[in-house]
Amino acid sequence: MTTAAAPATPPVDPFRLFGLAVLRTERLSPSMLRVTFGGPGLDGFASGGRDQSLSLFLPHPGQPEPVVPVDNEGNWFAPWRALPAEERAVLRSYTVRAQRRTDGGSATEIDIDFALHEDGGPACRWAAAASPGDVLKALGPAVEDNTAVRFRPPEDTDWVLIWADETALPAATAALEWLPAHLRARVWLEVTHTGDRRPIDTRADARISWLVRDENAPDAVEAVRAAELPEGNPYVWIAGEASSVRTLRRHVVRERGIDRKRVTFVGYWRRGLSEEQLREEATSSPSGTSSPSGD
Repeated sequence: MTTAAAPATPPVDPFRLFGLAVLRTERLSPSMLRVTFGGPGLDGFASGGRDQSLSLFLPHPGQPEPVVPVDNEGNWFAPWRALPAEERAVLRSYTVRAQRRTDGGSATEIDIDFALHEDGGPACRWAAAASPGDVLKALGPAVEDNTAVRFRPPEDTDWVLIWADETALPAATAALEWLPAHLRARVWLEVTHTGDRRPIDTRADARISWLVRDENAPDAVEAVRAAELPEGNPYVWIAGEASSVRTLRRHVVRERGIDRKRVTFVGYWRRGLSEEQLREEATSSPSGTSSPSGD
């Protein structure tokens, strides 16, 4: 007798489109604004924590909501890309700073922290003007273990090195909160203003150095190069402006002799380029990926 095979369970898509509604905003520091989102459109959202990223779709000025068409098969990229640039939603990548369950676990809130700049792009302008009820769309995680979480220390890690500028500060802060108790961490956080320093709640044995530009802080590479680092198996996570990230990666791999497989590096933005230009570069490169931009 032949037994029919059980039908295969279709794989769960780890990323899908969500609807976000602004619940409230909070100015955290001179350079950082937190926007809290909620609403039924977030049902099923599942952040993996740490440096979890998602892609935000933003409206152009005058549009009540972002334009993100979806075809009959549920695909968004081709229909979105086919629209004129001045009509289709502006796409930017950000870090999920935190996710919370509310109303007895039946609803979800997420926080996204926006680094604000005087000459900031469309995301900065949108965030600065955001108010309760404003709506966005996001391509976000539907499963916690997803590839948009990059902060993954190997099990044998004895200590962690972290460097981030203000665009990667939400991710670095969330990673520090996630680290286990007593794990040694050597951390450099680069910000613009003295008021951008904020307390960080971490159980790790973390030594945090704030590099404040207004206080004439040393260059990031100079600061790391001058430091005495712990012994043992390291894990390195560096994120922020692309050229600084590349320079720091070369330093830890070539000068410090740290195995490149134990180094995670993410260029969140690049001086002189918009995220659209960065994404064009990424799609033309076989290994290119997009990252949170903070713009």
